[in-house]
Amino acid sequence: MEQLTSQRVAPVEPAATDVELSLVLPARNEEGAIGAVIEGVRARHPQAEVIVVNDGSDDDTARVALAAGAQVINRPYGMGNGAAIKTGARAAHGAVIVFMDADGQHDPADIARLLQRIDEGYDMVVGARGVGSQASIGRGVANAMYNRLASWMTGHHIADLTSGFRVVRAERFREFLHLLPNGFSYPTTSTMAFFRSGYAVSYVPIVAARRIGRSHVRPFRDGLRFLLIIFKIATLYSPLKLFLPCSAIFFALGVGRYLYTYAVAQRFTNMSLLLLVASVFVLLIGLVSEQITNLTYK
Repeated sequence: MEQLTSQRVAPVEPAATDVELSLVLPARNEEGAIGAVIEGVRARHPQAEVIVVNDGSDDDTARVALAAGAQVINRPYGMGNGAAIKTGARAAHGAVIVFMDADGQHDPADIARLLQRIDEGYDMVVGARGVGSQASIGRGVANAMYNRLASWMTGHHIADLTSGFRVVRAERFREFLHLLPNGFSYPTTSTMAFFRSGYAVSYVPIVAARRIGRSHVRPFRDGLRFLLIIFKIATLYSPLKLFLPCSAIFFALGVGRYLYTYAVAQRFTNMSLLLLVASVFVLLIGLVSEQITNLTYK
């Protein structure tokens, strides 16, 4: 244990170095796959900085990563995938950062394809998984639903909202570290934040292999969490797209209730008034949220 501690790389502020490309791999109990992933990365990008954020693993993930030649940042306990991403982004020195999973799903050979899009002027390039690359049919259906909802919120086509394989310009990505949650949904937040700020985002089709080892994602719990995060980000991204339909629903219910009670009893009820007032309040909250959003993004 002392050997690991002595080789620990503490998070540092980004500084100008000769390293142009950094790779950040968040890892938790990935001893079975991480060695091969690092070797594959280093074989194709030998000059790149490879940082593994060991998120409280209780296996030999850190030791295997060190043996494969990566820098390792050890976290004392599991803080979440998003927290590991933020730690790695702060420690990376490269002008461009590659984020990829440490479980063997992502092919290091695809990094060059994503980097090519960065060279074309994009600020974020995401590896978009096809239908055959989803872990299960349920996950595939859920991801398709998330993609459609996020595309509607942003007004841009989003091919894969939850992919953890992406390349970003480091300076742009660090602008949104305070918005990223500590859990599994940093891809969702970062994608929508980039679109909201007017940064160019592109998608490159990839084939994701089945992970090595046990997944840390729990479909039901994390599925609901993803959905809530989409709505939370929606309130940061374009609040009126969320509040305006809700206001319209309350208004329609209020008018419908009034027409019914007037036709039956020729009177205006308290319930009709309550629904109409609720529609006004929701609309006003949406307008205030829209103004706050405009101040949030430069």
